Amino acid sequence: MHNDEQSDAKRQADKQVDAQEEAQVRENLKEESGSGFSLSGDEHEKVEDKSPPRAAVLHEIIRRSGQEELSREFAALAWSALAAGLTMGFSFLARAVLHRYVQDFPAGFLIEGFGYTFGFIAVIIARQQLFTENTLTVVLPVMTAPSWHKFGRLLRLWGVVLVGNLVGVTIFALGLLKLHQFDAATQASFVDIGRELMHNTPFEMFSKGVLAGWIIAMMVWMMAATEQSRLAIIIICTYLIAISGFTHIIVGSAEAMYMVFAGETSFADAVLRFGLPTLLGNVVGGSLIFALISHAQVRSDSH
Repeated sequence: MHNDEQSDAKRQADKQVDAQEEAQVRENLKEESGSGFSLSGDEHEKVEDKSPPRAAVLHEIIRRSGQEELSREFAALAWSALAAGLTMGFSFLARAVLHRYVQDFPAGFLIEGFGYTFGFIAVIIARQQLFTENTLTVVLPVMTAPSWHKFGRLLRLWGVVLVGNLVGVTIFALGLLKLHQFDAATQASFVDIGRELMHNTPFEMFSKGVLAGWIIAMMVWMMAATEQSRLAIIIICTYLIAISGFTHIIVGSAEAMYMVFAGETSFADAVLRFGLPTLLGNVVGGSLIFALISHAQVRSDSH
């Protein structure tokens, strides 16, 4: 107890010293101070405008967004999730089409990786419900003011959005195979990408899923800090997932279900080898690691 009191007193003393030093710096920056680096009133405003938002501000932006999502009606969530699942299928499609043309080029996978970003761009810009975004967004309201009521609404949203997304990508994968919209070489590219995914062991699915979930949560956090660079943030983050071979429960489900419909793998393998480990990894990376650490950071700063 005595050590804790000493630590608190030291922190308070350090804060007072920092505040005094900051006050002196601000005094020197005033136009009438006569210092060689003084700023005008307009320049002070520009500094404030250019200053990045504090972590607490980003936390609150995302928390309020999550609170709104938790309050949405079942039907609105379900339709938005289904639309997102169908749209996410285009990440699989665009990557496979590029793969068909660049697979023989040195480092061709660096080009085909850009196709992977397409579905994410469309879903996020259109504000459709994507499960992995919600591993951060709707978790922060629960961490901020925990209650069984909020936890129940969290599980309800996760369940509705996950099922909607999975139904959407399953329909998309079936359509790719059965509607005969692509030539044999492109169909072979779909299978190549599916085989690459299913080559992972369950533990690799999980561990790569942790990193994918973490990156998606970072993406959501960074997008809260800026309006102008949102597109670039989405592309950079999802491109990294693609070229690193990390596993994403929604895009990967399009690939896995295509393999099931093509007779290349069993439904049990798609669920047990890919689905469950990847889902768990995405949740751990997005919620248990990034969301928890970010929330702890903000709570620490507030004390």
